[in-house]
Amino acid sequence: MAAVAEGLEPETVAVEDAARDATDAVDAGLGVPPLLVGNRLSLDLYPRGCHRLLHLCAQQVRQLLEVEFLQLSGHEDAQLLQATLARLPWSLPRLRSLVLKGGQHRDALGACLRGSLATLPASLSGLTHLAHLDLSFNSLETLPACVLQLRGLSALLLSHNCLSELPEALGALPALTFLAATHNRLQTLPTALGSLSSLQRLDLSENLLDALPPEIGGLSSLTELNLASNRLQGLPASLAGLRSLRFLVLHSNLLASVPDGLARLPLLARLDLRDNQLRDVPPELLDAPFVRLQGNPLGGSSPDPHSPPGTPVVPEMPRLLLTSDLDSFTVTALGCSVTLACGVRLQFPVGATATPVTIRYRLWLPEPRLVPLGPHDSLLSGVLELQPHGVAFQKEVGLWLLFVPPRARRCREVVVRTLSDNSWSDLETHLEEEAPKQLWAHCQVPHFSWFLVVSRPVSDACLVPPEGTLLCSSGHPGVKVTFPPGATEEPRHVRMQVVHVGSRELPALLGEPEAAASPVLYLSQSGPPSFLRPVTVQLPLPPGVTGLSVDRSHLHLLYRALPAATWDDITAQVALELTHLYARFQVTRFSWYWLWYTTKTCVGGLARKAWERLRLHRVRLIALQRRRDPEQVLLQCLPRNKVDSTLRRLLERYRGPEPSDTLEMFEGEKFFAAFERGINVDADRPDCVEGRVCFVFYSHLKNLKEVYVTTTLDRRAQAVRGQVSFYRGEVPEEVPEEAEAARQKRGADAPWMATLPIKLPRLRGSEGPGQGAGLSLAPLNLGDAETGFLTQSNLLNVAGRLGPDWPAVALHLGLPYRELQRIRHEFRDDLDGQIRHMLFSWAERQAGQPGAVGLLVEALEQSDRRDVAEEVRAVLELGRRKYQEGIQRTSLAPGDLGPPGSSASQPPGPAQA
Repeated sequence: MAAVAEGLEPETVAVEDAARDATDAVDAGLGVPPLLVGNRLSLDLYPRGCHRLLHLCAQQVRQLLEVEFLQLSGHEDAQLLQATLARLPWSLPRLRSLVLKGGQHRDALGACLRGSLATLPASLSGLTHLAHLDLSFNSLETLPACVLQLRGLSALLLSHNCLSELPEALGALPALTFLAATHNRLQTLPTALGSLSSLQRLDLSENLLDALPPEIGGLSSLTELNLASNRLQGLPASLAGLRSLRFLVLHSNLLASVPDGLARLPLLARLDLRDNQLRDVPPELLDAPFVRLQGNPLGGSSPDPHSPPGTPVVPEMPRLLLTSDLDSFTVTALGCSVTLACGVRLQFPVGATATPVTIRYRLWLPEPRLVPLGPHDSLLSGVLELQPHGVAFQKEVGLWLLFVPPRARRCREVVVRTLSDNSWSDLETHLEEEAPKQLWAHCQVPHFSWFLVVSRPVSDACLVPPEGTLLCSSGHPGVKVTFPPGATEEPRHVRMQVVHVGSRELPALLGEPEAAASPVLYLSQSGPPSFLRPVTVQLPLPPGVTGLSVDRSHLHLLYRALPAATWDDITAQVALELTHLYARFQVTRFSWYWLWYTTKTCVGGLARKAWERLRLHRVRLIALQRRRDPEQVLLQCLPRNKVDSTLRRLLERYRGPEPSDTLEMFEGEKFFAAFERGINVDADRPDCVEGRVCFVFYSHLKNLKEVYVTTTLDRRAQAVRGQVSFYRGEVPEEVPEEAEAARQKRGADAPWMATLPIKLPRLRGSEGPGQGAGLSLAPLNLGDAETGFLTQSNLLNVAGRLGPDWPAVALHLGLPYRELQRIRHEFRDDLDGQIRHMLFSWAERQAGQPGAVGLLVEALEQSDRRDVAEEVRAVLELGRRKYQEGIQRTSLAPGDLGPPGSSASQPPGPAQA
C-alpha cells in the first residue's frame, strides 16, 4: 500500500488516510444510519457526517453513483471537510446540489455560529453537473476559484460569510439565475456582474455597499433585487433599464433621490424605499400603491440646494413611537407617522387634518359581543379602538395591524373589519409580510372607530343589474350563479362564499366510506328577499361521484333555513340537472346550500352535526406552575397540534401535569377555570367572576392567562393538593359546590371539560406567604384614581413574585448598582427582605409622581417578567373600571367615556349591529 501511495498527490493521500480513519471509526462502533434515500444524501444533522460519507465511499456503495443532492455540515473539522470534498467528483459524479452550510450550532445568546469552511479544494470544479451550491454561514473571505469554473451553476448562496468583494470572474457563470450574498462585508461590486444575462434574483442586503456599478443595468432577466441595509447614497440611472424587474427592495440606506425611470418599469409590483433620506421622489411614485416610503423626510426641513433663494422650508413629518404608559398623541396638519405600543402603525399624510387633533387608542380583549364573526370566520387580532369616533379626515389615514397568519389559507382571505354607521363592514385590505410568521394587514381609513383582523372564506361579490349577470367563485371555479334577465328590477349586491369540506369528514361522521359532500355554498344579497325569476346555481358533484352513473336516490340537496338554523333536504322540491361533473338547480331565495351523496335517508340532523364539525377546533388544556414560584399558574387552551412544541418551550420555567384530553370548541366560545379543593385566585382581576377566571376561545390567539393563587389552608403543616377545573359557558350566577359540580361532570351535556391537579408545596420556616421581617411598610399608593392605583397590598404581591430576578428589575427602575450592593449586604440570607426593601424604598420615592406605574411595568417587561407586568396591568384596568363606574353613577362624566360593557363606550355586538 505504501508503494502505491508513493505515486499519488498529497491531496489524494490525505483522502485515503481520512477514508481509512473513517472505516476504522465505523468498525469501532460508529453506525451508519439509513441516510441515503433515493438520490438524496443528508449528513448535515448527524455528528461526524464526513466520516460517514468517507466510509460509504470506501465501501463503494453503488447507490452513491445515483446521488444528486448532498448536505454536509460546515461545522466539521476543516481538514477532514477538505478531504471529503476533494473526493466528491469521483464518488458522486451526478451531483446536482451541494449544501455546505454552517449555522446548525448556536452560541450562548442563541446566535448562529459560522462553520469552519474557509476554502474549497480545486478538484471540486470536476462536478460538471452541479447546479446548486449553498455555502452560507461559513468563514469564506474570498470566493474559491473552483466555484468560478462551475459553468452549469444556476444558484449560488454565499450569505453570512466574511466576503469583502466578489471577483470579476463571477461574470463567467452564464447559467446563474440566483445569487445571494447577504450579511457579508461587501463594499463594491464587480462590473462583470452586469454580464450575467440569465440572473433573475439578486440579494445583496446587509452589506457595506455605498454605490452600484452602472453595468448593473445589463441584468436583462432580473426580476428581484434586494439591496436593503447597505450604505447606498445614490442609484445609477441604468436601473431604469431593468425591464423585467418586479421587486426592488432598497430600505434602510442613505438614498436622497431615486431615478425618475423607476416609475416607468412596466412589471414593477413592489418598491420598498423605507427608512432612507428621501426628500423628493417622482410624483408617479408618491401615489403608487406598490411603493413604501415610510421613514423618509419627504418634503423635509433641509432646503433643496437647487431651489431659488427664499423658497419656504417645509418642516419634516414627525415620527412617534409610543411607550406602554401613553394612550394618546396629537396630529397636526404636518401629518405624523406613529407606532403604538401594541404594535399598530398609523400614517397620517400631510393635510389629513387642518387643526390639531388628539388621537386616543385602546386595545380591547376580544369577546363575542365585540367581535362580529360569521360561522366560518376566525379572529386574528385584538379589537383596536381609535378615537375620536366618526371624525372624518381630509385625507385617508394608513392603518397597519399586525397578526399571525392563519394555519389554513386554502380558499380563505384576510380582511380588516370596522364599525361604521352602527354596522360592521370590511375594508379593502392588502397584506405585507413582516417576517415568515408575521403579516401586516394594511388598509386606508377615512375616520376612526373599532378595527379587527379576520380570516374568512374567500368572498366574491357583484352588482346584479336587471339585464342579468354571471357570478363565479374565485376559490372554486366550478361554483357559479347565473342571474337571468329580469331577475331583479333594481340593481342588487350579491355575495358568495364557498367553504371547503375535507374528504374524510363526512365518511367519519356517517360511518359510510362512500359518503361524500360538495363544498358548502353561502349566498346573500341586498334588497327584497326573493328574486323575480329563478336563479341558476351550479355546484360540483361530491368527490368520486359522476353524473353519468350516479344513483340519484343517494343525492341530497340540503338547504339551511334561517333563522331556525336547521338543514332541510329540498331534493324533492327542485329539479336537479346533472352533468358529468356538476349539478345545477334553480332557486329564488338565498341561503346555504350543500350537496351530499349518501345512502342515509334522513340527513337533516346529520347535516347539522357535520356543519358543526366543520366549525369545531380540536384543543387541549394545560395548567402549569412556575418552578421557582408555584403560586403562579399558567392556564392555556391550545390547538392540539401546538401542544408539544409549546410544552417544550415552557418546561424550562414551568412544570405541571399532562395536558387534558382532546376537546372540541367553537370560535368565540366562552369557558372558565375554577380553582378547587382549597385553592383560590389571589387577586381581584377584571377577568374574574366569583373567583373564576373567564376565557373566550379564539383559535389564532394565545388563549393564555397567568394567575396567582393562594390557599386558606395551613401550608406550614403540609402541602396543599388542589385542582383547577374547566367548564364551558359563562360563570353561572350560583356557582355549584365542588361535589355538585363533580356529579354534573357525568352528564352528556354537562359543562365540565377537564380537571388538572395543582399543588402548593409545604412552606419552609416559620413565616407565611407575604409576611416579611425587618421591614416596616408605610401605607402608600402609586398612580392615581383615573389611571389606576397600585396599593401596598399590590406591591407586596409583586415583590412576592420577583424572586432572583429582582436585581434586573431594580436596575431597569434606575436604582444604582451601589444601592443594590447595600441592600444585598443589609438583608443577606433574606431574599424576600431584599426584594421588598428594594421595591418599597423605590415606591416611597416615586409616591405622587406621574408615570411611576408605567415605569414599573416597563422595567418588568425589560427584565423578561411579562407575567408580572400583565398582572399589574390587570390590577390597573380593574381600578380604572371601578373609577369610571363611580364617576358615571354620580353623573360626572359623559357617556362616551364609559367603562367596558356600557353601550356608549363599546361597539355594538351582532345583536345591536
